[in-house]
Amino acid sequence: MPIQKYRAYAPIILPDRQWPSRVIDKAPIWCSVDLRDGNQALVEPMGVDRKNRMFALLVGMGFKEIEVAFPSASQTDFDFVRSIIESGAIPDDVAIQVLTQCRPELIERTFEAVKGARKVIVHFYNSTSTLQREVVFKTDRKGVTEIAVSAARQVKALASAAPGADFQFEYSPESFTGTELDFALDICEAVKDVIKPTAERRLILNLPATVEMATPNTYADQFEWFGRRISDRSSVILSVHPHNDRGTAVAAAELALMAGAERVEGTLFGNGERTGNVDIITMALNLFTQGVDPGLDLRDVNAVKEIAEHCNQLPVHQRHPYVGELVYTAFSGSHQDAIKKGFDAQEKRNDPLFLVPYLPIDPKDVGRDYEAVIRINSQSGKGGMAYILRADHGLDLPRSLQVEFSKIAQERMDADGKELTSPDLWALFRQTYLLDDAPMTLIKQQTVPTSPDNRELVATLRKADGATFTIEGAGNGPIDAFVDALKKAFRVEFSFIDYHEHAVGRGANATAASYVEIQDADGRTLHGVGMDPNIVMASLKASLSAVMRLMRREGRA
Repeated sequence: MPIQKYRAYAPIILPDRQWPSRVIDKAPIWCSVDLRDGNQALVEPMGVDRKNRMFALLVGMGFKEIEVAFPSASQTDFDFVRSIIESGAIPDDVAIQVLTQCRPELIERTFEAVKGARKVIVHFYNSTSTLQREVVFKTDRKGVTEIAVSAARQVKALASAAPGADFQFEYSPESFTGTELDFALDICEAVKDVIKPTAERRLILNLPATVEMATPNTYADQFEWFGRRISDRSSVILSVHPHNDRGTAVAAAELALMAGAERVEGTLFGNGERTGNVDIITMALNLFTQGVDPGLDLRDVNAVKEIAEHCNQLPVHQRHPYVGELVYTAFSGSHQDAIKKGFDAQEKRNDPLFLVPYLPIDPKDVGRDYEAVIRINSQSGKGGMAYILRADHGLDLPRSLQVEFSKIAQERMDADGKELTSPDLWALFRQTYLLDDAPMTLIKQQTVPTSPDNRELVATLRKADGATFTIEGAGNGPIDAFVDALKKAFRVEFSFIDYHEHAVGRGANATAASYVEIQDADGRTLHGVGMDPNIVMASLKASLSAVMRLMRREGRA
């Protein structure tokens, strides 16, 4: 790799930094830039219908600041701003934000677009980085500062001439991460001197990682350095706008909040230029996992995802934190087993805290369900299959049966080369244990006590061709007598090893599930399963299931 083409980002000298010991204990001011920064990064930018749907989604989620357009950039953007103002689509407590470069004609056009709006944030910016000063603008610090100051004078004058509107100003030294810190401070101070913000009407100073150039801790250092030195700190709101070039935008934004940032600009699911913007959904739900109210309504993330995918014409990745299709799914057997046990313990624990291994949040809190928590493939273990059968069918399999069935399921998946869905797993379980295609089934039985410790049993079985026949046996109870009858009728030898039973469901629709484990003459074990509203019939069906499986193993059924 040609490493000689690159050099390390210089660290910030801040030996007494305070941010590492701070904790984020409240949500920042969120500003969605989906309709502007996100939209400009789309292969197919949103039309009016998609923009309206996105705007309605953002309002419904609880965003109070929404960057709606760069109205001077295109007629489409200008018309969209006019349409939401004139149609009354903007709630009284929502401020629309409009972006403009520090150019007189663009600023003029921007104010034309927002005429009649009640709450407006005018966001003006110019690039301040060393590289852009040298390569793009070919000017020095003084020249770049004059561009920003002139724009500040113009926006302040135009706002004063627009009575009835509540204007707030935002300035961004674009490419902040590539700008010398002292110059970023100087140019922001110069803008502030013109705007003259107060604690009641604060100026937003947005320090964007227009390109993510260093590790997240460096971004935090820059914020703390800046926040310590900006004058009249109570009159400004420090805002963060990270891009994701290094894949650490969320971390950078979180550390910047610890370092003094109060506001976050980003997009739903991180859509944006190049590798994207900071992902507000992930940031908000990260706060949620720490017991902090995220300040956004994320109770139905599937609906948010659906609308965002429609508006952006981009899919949300299956592994997207909290929202992706597979994020509440475990394939690993050990993970599945731990999740199953965690859910079991959660049900029994009299504590509101959600404590389930491998799941940072309860899926139902964001509108997901447990049906897809565990899926079955060749990497899955007994715990995952047991969870599916319990969650979807109410069966609480004994451990030895879990082990046996997991091997059968894995053999099927190895042969087919694909995962087993819940219906696939249930069909395989029925075929294996409930013997849907068995050569004979139990129709009825009758036991008669012959002594205090003995009963005689007569059972009627039906063959696959519909013919019926009876078998007879004796024992100390119905199961013992039925086992005796099976041994005599089918000339099989086995030992009865274990038995379990439980109810499935409640009330009139309850069914009994029974599990038996037998051992053949060679010491090999296998299981049988029976289900019936009558517990005695369920236990006898389980015994018949085991014997039919034994006869299949021996090639006699």
